[in-house]
Amino acid sequence: MNRKLIVFVPPDALDSVRDALFAAGAGRIGKYERCSWYVEGTGTFLGGEGTEPALGEPGREERVTEVRLETVFPAERHDELIAALRRAHPYEEPAFDVYELL
Repeated sequence: MNRKLIVFVPPDALDSVRDALFAAGAGRIGKYERCSWYVEGTGTFLGGEGTEPALGEPGREERVTEVRLETVFPAERHDELIAALRRAHPYEEPAFDVYELL
C-alpha cells in the first residue's frame, strides 16, 4: 500500500528535499519515477522561547514563502522516508502530513 507525503519547504530547498525523498524511495508511480507535485504559498509561524527558526526571529510571527510538496511512497519505506526528510529539510521542525492511500 502507498502513502502520500505532504511537506512545506522553502523554495530554495525544494530540489534538495525532493532529491532526498526520491533517494529514500518516494515518487514512484508505475514505471515512472521522481513523481511529485508542488505549488507556492505563504506559511506562518511564531517561534517560542528556546527556538532557533531557520527564517525570522523567535517571538515574532513570520510570514514566509513556502512550497507545498506532495509525493507518494511505499508504506514499508515510512521510517526511512521521514528520516531522510528530517535530514534534508532546513527547518528545525518541518511541517508535514502522511496519508494512507486507498
